[in-house]
Amino acid sequence: MRPRPSTRAAAVTAVVLALAACSPTGDDAEPTRTPETVTPAPSRSTPPEPEGPEPAPHEVPGPDLPAATATPTDVLTGLEAPWDVDFLPGGAVLVTERDAARVRLLDADGVRVLGGPGADELVASTRTAAEGGLLGMAVVPPPEEPVDDAGPSFDLLLYRTTSSGNEVVRTVLDPVAGTLGPLTAVLTGIPGERWHNGGRIAIGPDGMLWVATGDANARGVAQDPGSLGGKVLRMTPDGEPAPDNPTPGGPVWSLGHRNVQGLAWDAAGNLVASEFGQDRLDEVNVLVAGGNYGWPLVEGPGGGDRFVDPVVTWSPAEASPSGLAVTDDAVYVAALRGRALWKVPWADGAPAGEPERLLHDGLGRLREVTVGPDGALWVLTNNTDGRGDPRDGDDRLVRMLPP
Repeated sequence: MRPRPSTRAAAVTAVVLALAACSPTGDDAEPTRTPETVTPAPSRSTPPEPEGPEPAPHEVPGPDLPAATATPTDVLTGLEAPWDVDFLPGGAVLVTERDAARVRLLDADGVRVLGGPGADELVASTRTAAEGGLLGMAVVPPPEEPVDDAGPSFDLLLYRTTSSGNEVVRTVLDPVAGTLGPLTAVLTGIPGERWHNGGRIAIGPDGMLWVATGDANARGVAQDPGSLGGKVLRMTPDGEPAPDNPTPGGPVWSLGHRNVQGLAWDAAGNLVASEFGQDRLDEVNVLVAGGNYGWPLVEGPGGGDRFVDPVVTWSPAEASPSGLAVTDDAVYVAALRGRALWKVPWADGAPAGEPERLLHDGLGRLREVTVGPDGALWVLTNNTDGRGDPRDGDDRLVRMLPP
């Protein structure tokens, strides 16, 4: 679950290049890369009067944005194949860019690319090919009482692809200096390939680190309890298996997954996940401890007593789902091939109505959706990943009220 601090706000944009990449099945064919220069969108000309108390010493104020509306509004433009978005206490925004293997920070002073030894390591040793690269991230919630008065710093977890597979690393983010400290491995040994790398990570309401992995184009690993591929994993933020996992001493929470790229929790604490199918059906699943979701033996429903059926399915042309967000009454799914935001009415841990297709082709391919600290939906487009048709200003981070 994402931290939900209070936020301040200002529309800021970034100028970057547009490159590419995504999946041969359940999305499209291997991408090509076409550089493009984009122009920053204008920021708000008159800043609002300051409101409320000064931020706490270990908060990082975010940009001053107008009140969210039902219409998607640009927060950042010109992003290069963005993959994930998260927030610091105080409202500052972080965005990963997959192919450039870099992290951007947007705070009250504007937007910048983070530097430092960790940033250099990311660029030097992240394997950026097809669906691999710098993928998900999670801010580790800081202690309630700062341990010192040296200024804000935050532990940041990152999921990335390397030449030896996928891994989760930890770094220390100094938002004042704009730097990432040296990388420390938290979890290694996740199978990696050009395709099906999973990559979404999150700190759950239980304080544990949750990691979604893919089958790395080797279907059998999803049913192999000894492999980290094709699984959803649960562990401490330091990478140790959570003490009450289904298999004592192991990190696996659920198995039988092809390529999970969305994780979020509903109000009752149920973990909801979005997953790419292959030829027939994409899925939304409610993940239970020890559940087997069938891949590659079952795609979609029909697993009987052995496998857990999905609660929602679409054809890959309608969805190809990546990020997922949950509000009090709905689940929102970002669709790549489907070029839409799907809204699934939700109550008591299950769908409560038929899915509704929103923003159909309004923004193109959508990679991520999350609920921000302001209660708005924050959505990343993915039109510069080699499969979309980039529009002026792509790729972009937009913000809107939940429909």
